[in-house]
Amino acid sequence: MTDIEKPTNFIQQIITADLEAGRVKEVVTRFPPEPNGYLHIGHAKSICLNFGLAEQFGGTCNLRFDDTNPEKEDDEYVQAIIEDVRWLGFDWGGEPRFASDYFGQLYSWAQQLISDGKAYICELNAEQMREYRGTLTEVGKNSPYRERPAAKSLELLEQMKVGAIDEGAMTLRAKIDMSSPNINMRDPVIYRIKKIPHHRTGDEWNIYPAYDFAHGQEDAIEGVTHSVCTLEFAANRPLYEWFTSNLPLPSIPRQYEFGRLNLNYTMTSKRKLKQLVDEGHVDGWNDPRMPTISGLRRRGVTAASVREFCDSLAVAKTDGIVDVAQFEHFIREDLNNNASRAMCVLNPLKITLSNYPKDQQELLVAPGHPNRDDLPSRELPFTRELYIDRNDFNEDTTLSRKKFKRLVIGEYVRLRSGYVIRADEVLKDATGEIIELICSYIPGTVGQDPPEGVRPRGVIHWVSATNSVDCDLYCYEKLFTVAAPDAGEESFIDHLNPDSLQIIKQCKAELGLAGAEVGQHFQFEREGYYAIDAKHSSAGKLVFNRTIALR
Repeated sequence: MTDIEKPTNFIQQIITADLEAGRVKEVVTRFPPEPNGYLHIGHAKSICLNFGLAEQFGGTCNLRFDDTNPEKEDDEYVQAIIEDVRWLGFDWGGEPRFASDYFGQLYSWAQQLISDGKAYICELNAEQMREYRGTLTEVGKNSPYRERPAAKSLELLEQMKVGAIDEGAMTLRAKIDMSSPNINMRDPVIYRIKKIPHHRTGDEWNIYPAYDFAHGQEDAIEGVTHSVCTLEFAANRPLYEWFTSNLPLPSIPRQYEFGRLNLNYTMTSKRKLKQLVDEGHVDGWNDPRMPTISGLRRRGVTAASVREFCDSLAVAKTDGIVDVAQFEHFIREDLNNNASRAMCVLNPLKITLSNYPKDQQELLVAPGHPNRDDLPSRELPFTRELYIDRNDFNEDTTLSRKKFKRLVIGEYVRLRSGYVIRADEVLKDATGEIIELICSYIPGTVGQDPPEGVRPRGVIHWVSATNSVDCDLYCYEKLFTVAAPDAGEESFIDHLNPDSLQIIKQCKAELGLAGAEVGQHFQFEREGYYAIDAKHSSAGKLVFNRTIALR
């Protein structure tokens, strides 16, 4: 390994030691989402870690869907997850894997646990099971069905499987230790009856394995060497290891936990994110205000910035909260380096250049990026009638140059990549609102210093009034008004930001943006970073999402 590749976190150290000791020949990791919602920024850290470890150590990472709960799962989520992982730039090789691929094998292993006296069919209902389980301070007590003969449990399991038993009437439980201080070890349920069609297996099964039973066995089938998950599964590891040590598995995987990613002003509970979608508080799972990967992509966040952010985070054995400003830094940094430049006037004010020929048009040239020669330059139509931003003009001629570096009557500004102009006259309507400025341009000042005595206050952006494109801008702010929206007694719904979306219509953008496509990123000079909205844009209608403001 090179110096750059030397282990920097505890999981890398474990893998290095396993390889050097010969305990592992080839590293195999996995990313195992449950297809019951869209992936979010917290998942991105796990994706980058698991795929990154496999890449670093020359191994493989499997994409595996833990689809053991048909009640909440859907193929829509499967396809969205596949798209998200691919967008982040990762490849799992071959087809995605599914827990449902292994239902037959898992059922056979459940039968073996019964035959070995390590599992039994229990007829306690959910409420009784909670009562028998005990509490953190009180041990549980054995189910009255715990010593049921193996033959009878095998018979009942088969009846459960073929649909002869009602939902809730029976479960298959592992026989472990009802007095264990770890409640997960108190005879956990490993199969439940669910007479619900599965998104892949249809009506083939009437029972489904619990996640805790399926997960370790799936890892073993796939030859996973390092099963890396977040800290909330630490208490489940003894159960994971109990199953792997009590079944004739083809390999013995090991589970390691790391601290999950928590961002302030953000919520990553899939159940609560689904509530936002179902109740119409957001425009679907891919709403650009959502912390989902698809929402970030639609907003214009780049895959590279997500990966850089995730790679910057500590892989530790404790949870922590990361300031969202840290994520925004990586988004802004990537877009600053890579986004093409363009001009867009958000609040247009017409100006007429009185000394510019009426029918003349020039094509001025502006760089595509100030530091990137590989990004093509832009052609800007320059005409007698232009638009500037209304905020770039002020009637108060007493404002100092230091306080207001834009246009006032009788003074000059430079148009970005264009001429120096002077404001000469203000035109107003009957209500006193400014509707137009009459200005004059200084010939020979494109890319050249103005004549002596002409001192521009500053530089402003502009577009041609007769040769530009209309667009709408969707400007997003934080979805929540508090740093921890799902903490405390109030509902997270109470903390939704009513100003999280501002729509600015009838903006004027430079002509070259007429051909902008989804996936392109732009810095609208002096305004922020924007990207085409994949949902609201259409032929003849340009809609840009503001990805992030300038610093």
